[in-house]
Amino acid sequence: MSVAAFISSQRAEHGVPHATACRALGVSPSWFYKWHQRPPTPRQRRRADLDAAVRVVFEASAGTYGSPRVTAELKAAGWRVGQNTVAASMAAQQLVARPKRRRRCLTRADKTARRAPDLIGRDFSAAEPNLKWCGDLTEIPTAEGKLYLAAVEDLFSRRLLGFAMSDQHNAELAVASLRMAAAVRGGSVAGVIFHTDQGSEYTAGVFAAACRSLGVVQSMGRVGSALDNAAAESFFSTL
Repeated sequence: MSVAAFISSQRAEHGVPHATACRALGVSPSWFYKWHQRPPTPRQRRRADLDAAVRVVFEASAGTYGSPRVTAELKAAGWRVGQNTVAASMAAQQLVARPKRRRRCLTRADKTARRAPDLIGRDFSAAEPNLKWCGDLTEIPTAEGKLYLAAVEDLFSRRLLGFAMSDQHNAELAVASLRMAAAVRGGSVAGVIFHTDQGSEYTAGVFAAACRSLGVVQSMGRVGSALDNAAAESFFSTL
């Protein structure tokens, strides 16, 4: 920080008059006021504009974006700026992203239930629609209690095809989301691979029966491996 900027900050932060600070530091008040009244330089104007843009992006994310995502949003808007500069701006403005609350794992495997093979193998790409889907369930805390959400996502477009919500965490919720996805795609979804974890909702007989009636082929990752269903985990993390 320059001497003049330090003098200015003492009044703003501690109420020390400019004249007192100038006398203590051995500089003339006229020199300080000349510096204080000068127009901002192009670099200062750009920094002020950048700080404002950073705050807009941060607040638009409801305080969830850190410097990498803020940087990406700014670049998409036409800014030429690096992540370190954005991080410095956020630190100066005391903009700290809220830490992600760890999502409680709802996977409860039924050791006696039928398990489908892993037909995805962590390859979450698809050459066309209705080739590979993935799904999962999550818990969403609300002011009225727990809400459970089941979702179905097409791995080709990453579009959310089906979802269902309930205060009950069961196989019927998973079936409802699957049937909605099938309806969105016109009802004819035979041959689609539907990949999930080995939660009891997806290994249940009622869910397997729903898949058979629609011609959907079940696929399951390993128990306790979030990476085996990373696409669904990523969607819920963003949500």
